[in-house]
Amino acid sequence: MTLEELRKARSLSQEEVGESLDVGQPAVAKLEKRGDMHVSNLRRYVEALGGTLEITARFDKTTVTISNVGETT
Repeated sequence: MTLEELRKARSLSQEEVGESLDVGQPAVAKLEKRGDMHVSNLRRYVEALGGTLEITARFDKTTVTISNVGETT
C-alpha cells in the first residue's frame, strides 16, 4: 500500500495531514511520492494518520518487529 493509499484509507486529505505535520499540502504530496526517505519522516507521517510505525525484519524462520523506529532522543 502506498502512503497516498494509506492516507485515503484513513479518510484524510493532504491538507489535514499537512496541518498535523505543520507543513503545507505540497510538502505532503512530495512526501507521498518519494521512493526513499528518512525513517523519522515516515514515522511522523504515520503518526499524523493516527498510527505508530513498526518495522519487521524477516530472517529464515524468524521474524523480529522493531519498534520506536525513527525516534530521536
